[in-house]
Amino acid sequence: MSHSDPSVTRALGSPGCQGPTAGSAASVGRARSLAEVYRRFGEVETAGTSPLYERVAVALSESEEALRAVEAAPARSRHPTVILAALHDLALAGRAPALAAAYAAADGDAAARAAIDTLVRMTDAVVAVAVRRPTRPNETGRCAVLYPALAEAARRVGAKAVGLIDVGCSAGLNLSVDRVGLTYGNGQSLGDPSSPVQMSCSIVGARPVPTRTMPQVVARIGVDLDPVDVSDADDARWLRACVPPDQPERLARLDAEMALAATAPPVLLRGDVVEVLPDAFARVPADALPVVTTTWALSRLSLENRLRFLHRLDDAAPGRPVVWVSAEGVGVAPAIPTLGDRRASGHSIIGLAVFDGSTLHTEALGRAWSQGGMLAWLAGEP
Repeated sequence: MSHSDPSVTRALGSPGCQGPTAGSAASVGRARSLAEVYRRFGEVETAGTSPLYERVAVALSESEEALRAVEAAPARSRHPTVILAALHDLALAGRAPALAAAYAAADGDAAARAAIDTLVRMTDAVVAVAVRRPTRPNETGRCAVLYPALAEAARRVGAKAVGLIDVGCSAGLNLSVDRVGLTYGNGQSLGDPSSPVQMSCSIVGARPVPTRTMPQVVARIGVDLDPVDVSDADDARWLRACVPPDQPERLARLDAEMALAATAPPVLLRGDVVEVLPDAFARVPADALPVVTTTWALSRLSLENRLRFLHRLDDAAPGRPVVWVSAEGVGVAPAIPTLGDRRASGHSIIGLAVFDGSTLHTEALGRAWSQGGMLAWLAGEP
């Protein structure tokens, strides 16, 4: 749901704004709108994917006590994804045993009752978690898009070794792209078939993905405003908390991805991407190709900062070629062709930009859906 939706704007408010006093007409209206947000989340956004969250979100929407507890959080932290993740975190930490038991039993009615009880009794604890930690995106599956694009990028430049720089990295799980096994719907496979992390991806159209192998990865660097360290127990638990408890396959794969990442920990740089990128480039060995990746990350930046990001890549190019591989919504990645596709078309563009001295070459390699679940490869031999 777009945050431009009037019901969301009314319910979640604007960060930093003071709300109306309890009992006022505006307060009642806002509570009703917040109830609409939670009901819609349960009935529309989680329908068919998480029966537990569907039941819990609807129950929260019907509980005045629960909604008042949600309103104790700042506006930016009231969304169902944040509050449900905070509740799940408390359950995983052993601080909400009744909720943990209901989740383990996949009992929707018991989970709804326990979620309301936990939220009302432990409002301060729930809010503290929700405020401290942003929800984390589902990184699982992105490697199926990244691997062929990275291999193609290295081939174009003739690179024998690459240093990966993942922008908006979260936990840096994308930085293990060369160490996972990938199976495509047309029978093709890439990566490591013996890896504990195996991913699958459907193919759209008749063109196969290139079967080239990625070159050696000699540096793994993640850049994020608030990176997650998978070796830290609290950070790892929060990543699990951001996955609905009735999606055991996702949780199992997340655990496998975190374990794989922990065997070759990336360098995690905290800060604004435009400011931190020079440090990241400096950490890539001189004889390796720096490859910057963004996967559904640039939409969080203003257009001005996206252009500054592009200029920062260009600034690094005079010393050696620099490559940017992107998977972003149509029109989000500056300079990447859109293939004539409309914005909000439901898919993303897989982009390649090669900065080499004063030359910039950009190309759309393909389209992707479901953040890596479906791929249409378009690029042929240059």
